[in-house]
Amino acid sequence: MNSQQKATILYIEDDIGSQRLVKRVLENHGYNVFIAGDGLEGLAIARQEKPNLILIDINLPMMDGQEITTRLRSLPNFAEIPIVAVTANTSPGSRQQALAAGCSGFLTKPIDVHQFPRQVESFLLGRTDILPHEERSQHLEFYAQRLVQRLEDKIQELETANQKLRDLDRMKSDFIILVSHELRTPLTLISGYAYLLKERTSREDETHPQAVVDIANGLTMGVERLDQVVNEIISVSRIASGTLDLAFSPTRLSILLKQIMIEVRQPLMDRDLKIQIEDLNNLPMIEADGPQLRVAIQNVVNNAIKFTPDGGEINIRAKVVGNAVDLIIQDTGIGIAPEQQREIFEQFHVLGSIDHHSTSKSAFQGGGLGLGLPISKGIIEAHNGRIWVESEGYDPDHTLGSTFHILLPTRQG
Repeated sequence: MNSQQKATILYIEDDIGSQRLVKRVLENHGYNVFIAGDGLEGLAIARQEKPNLILIDINLPMMDGQEITTRLRSLPNFAEIPIVAVTANTSPGSRQQALAAGCSGFLTKPIDVHQFPRQVESFLLGRTDILPHEERSQHLEFYAQRLVQRLEDKIQELETANQKLRDLDRMKSDFIILVSHELRTPLTLISGYAYLLKERTSREDETHPQAVVDIANGLTMGVERLDQVVNEIISVSRIASGTLDLAFSPTRLSILLKQIMIEVRQPLMDRDLKIQIEDLNNLPMIEADGPQLRVAIQNVVNNAIKFTPDGGEINIRAKVVGNAVDLIIQDTGIGIAPEQQREIFEQFHVLGSIDHHSTSKSAFQGGGLGLGLPISKGIIEAHNGRIWVESEGYDPDHTLGSTFHILLPTRQG
């Protein structure tokens, strides 16, 4: 191979001035040069471009040149690739430590632009600087000790950062709950006056302008929607902080489903959706917090309503699986892509484009904060149960549908 015409060289260096100089000098001599600003970028480019020679600065952020060299030597096909340290670090032992870490050679900066191309070519042609065995062993031991020390330092940094994140997460949860409770006070007041206004406008013995009636109805709907949002935020904060309190008692799923059907009756009528529920009366009773479990199941039903086109169908059935009940909610909706079937249970994950977002939670692909399914997951897991979804994929044209499973143990503890 004519090294000057065909060789590819990777230069890992964080100093822009050095990058430009080396790139210009080597490209003028016919080399193909790639530049990386740090070790992680250098490793990625090395894997992709498979250079014939790697030049590397020793003093780099995050991972220094010696550590990057050690990592490169562990990769397939990089055991024999020449790796040359190019550094301004001329302290005693720096050359020996670089060679012990796996470098093929050691060049100092600033480079001599006249000598540098010939030095590079010599390494491409097989030049290797070798340490005597005893000296290499000595510097390898020192290098290993330094790596262990750096690893300990990094672990300590990560522990400190993780503790700060935990503290911030706790403060965030506390703040959200505090704000939600603060909202509750004026919301309760508004809700009360909205109820009185709606009740007054609905009296048969009084006549009111239609505009006033519409305002009363709209105000009531808005307050109810805001109350739902506040409840969702409080619920997800309690789930995240592990402060969700459950009061277990014997519960029938059939009764919970009947209550849910009353709540979703209007959206079903508005959207021409049908819900078919198999007879659940023969299911065993389960130990559960009825109100909380009802919220969890209703969120899944609401999700099915939201992502099923008008005129579609939702089927609900259940079966006994060992000491548990598997509640199955199947829809004829747009389906869920495989890569999103786990993510939909994460907080604030919104399926599809927010272009479809609306203030209505029951409209097709309508509004919401992306908290419904995460809340369901948190409540169900607090019952020592599991929730998952099965779907062939996302296809708004052919409505592949989704099937949600809620597996609940019949007894707790």
